[in-house]
Amino acid sequence: MTVRIYPYVAALLVGLFIGGVASWQVQAWRFGAKVAQVQTSEAEGKASRAEAARADETQTAQLESKHAQSTIYNADKLASLKTGIAVDVRSELERAHRLQLSADSRAATYRAQAEADTTARSALADIASALDRQLAEGVGVVAELGGALKQRDAEVAALCDQVNTERRLNGDAGDQACSSK
Repeated sequence: MTVRIYPYVAALLVGLFIGGVASWQVQAWRFGAKVAQVQTSEAEGKASRAEAARADETQTAQLESKHAQSTIYNADKLASLKTGIAVDVRSELERAHRLQLSADSRAATYRAQAEADTTARSALADIASALDRQLAEGVGVVAELGGALKQRDAEVAALCDQVNTERRLNGDAGDQACSSK
């Protein structure tokens, strides 16, 4: 009895071939599932990064809006203070001018009185006239200095407010440049 080995070898080779193809197909399914899983994970990561970027942009826009509002408020406040100071200075300068005119009028009166009296009265009139002029000039100087000081104080306060606004924008709200009154 001769056994033919060829059909068995052929059956074995066909079995190995079918097993290899089946194994190849199973492996392809596994890799396909793994690729789909990685793609899903990457898509979720991209979505979460996009959401984080959008939230960051929203927060930045809010901070920029607050900063712009504070800057406009500080500029308006400074302009208002400067206007008030200018009105005060004009009023004081007008007062100084009225005092100057009054001093000139009184000086003429003092001269008329002095001419009627002795030389001593003339000297007294000159001294009184000089004092009146000095008073008028002094009031004018005080008015100008007072206005300049008020304007400087307003500018310093506005600048402090702006520095504090900038520090709040940068997240350093605890470190304020100066306290608001």
